[in-house]
Amino acid sequence: IFKDFVSCSVEFLFDRVLESVQVIAKVHKVDIYFKGIEGVYVKGDEMGLFRLFLNLVENAIKYNKEGGRVDVNVQSSGDMVEISIKDTGIGIPEKDIGRIFERFYRVDRARSRQTGGTGLGLSIVKHLVQAHHGIISVTSVVNEGSCFTVFLPSDSPFSHQR
Repeated sequence: IFKDFVSCSVEFLFDRVLESVQVIAKVHKVDIYFKGIEGVYVKGDEMGLFRLFLNLVENAIKYNKEGGRVDVNVQSSGDMVEISIKDTGIGIPEKDIGRIFERFYRVDRARSRQTGGTGLGLSIVKHLVQAHHGIISVTSVVNEGSCFTVFLPSDSPFSHQR
C-alpha cells in the first residue's frame, strides 16, 4: 500500500488531527484532551497515519454525548507505541464489537445516517494499522463509551537502545 515509510512524530500528527477536528468538537460540545510524551516517533506513511488517527478521533466526537470528553493518550514502551483514544460516548454493544472493522458494517444505521457514516471508516482504520505493522483493539460499554487502542512499532531514538 505504502512505498516509503518515514519517521513520524506522534505529537506532530496529533497536533494536525486536533486542529482538524476543532470545529466538529465545538459543534458536538465535546472536549478533547491530549496526553503524550515528546520525542515519540513511529515509522510510517505520514498521510496514512494522519487519516488513521483523524478517523478515530472524529468517531470519538461524533458518537459521543453533548458535553462529552475524548482522551488521547500516547505511551511508549520499548519497541511499541501505544495510542489510545477513549470517549464518553454511546458505546458499542458487545455483540457488535467483533464486526465493527468489517467493510460497510454499521452498529446503528439510524445514527450513521445522521452523522454521514458509510461503514467504511473503521475498515480503513484496520487496514492502515495493518499496513503499519500494528495492532488495534477496542473495549466498550454501552452508554459509557469506547476506547480504541493502537499499537505501532516505535521509531523513537530511545526504542533502539538496549
